[in-house]
Amino acid sequence: MRKLLLSAALSTLAALPAAATGLKIDVTGEANGTVTIDLFEDAAPLHVARITDLARSGAYDNVVFHRVIQGFMAQTGDVEFGKMGSDLRKAGTGGSDQPDLKAEFSDRPFERGTVGMARAASPDSANSQFFIMFAPAPHLDGQYTVVGKVTSGMDVVDNIKRGGGNTGAVAGQPDVMTKVTVTD
Repeated sequence: MRKLLLSAALSTLAALPAAATGLKIDVTGEANGTVTIDLFEDAAPLHVARITDLARSGAYDNVVFHRVIQGFMAQTGDVEFGKMGSDLRKAGTGGSDQPDLKAEFSDRPFERGTVGMARAASPDSANSQFFIMFAPAPHLDGQYTVVGKVTSGMDVVDNIKRGGGNTGAVAGQPDVMTKVTVTD
């Protein structure tokens, strides 16, 4: 009987549409080009589903990189307050209209090119914002959800306009994700 159930479950899964495997982010500003990210559905299925849903709906289009710290990371994804053309003073404080997500920690390390979900103090507060690592940050391992890894365009990430001060807030004209698309 177990073989029959397993077989039926496998044929049901085979009939489902293929899940998203990545993102393409077109960046403009000081950094210009495309960044391709492979998403880790096996490690963070809820977070990957959120990112792909927001990307498919166009929510990430024209969202700025609001927090960029030299030698650490570039953060973006505030679909509520981070849209280019809006008052960006609150960029980095918002999320989407969806509820926050429960953490999906894994053993994947935070190294150069790793993409993680930004959150507040609570581990279960990630929503829409994410960050891309410029360099390894082992102190983040097991503390933030890893959702993917840059597979091409790290040179574009390296050229994202840096912020200042302790927070890395980007003043003036920040770089923008002009278009974010899901690739299968």
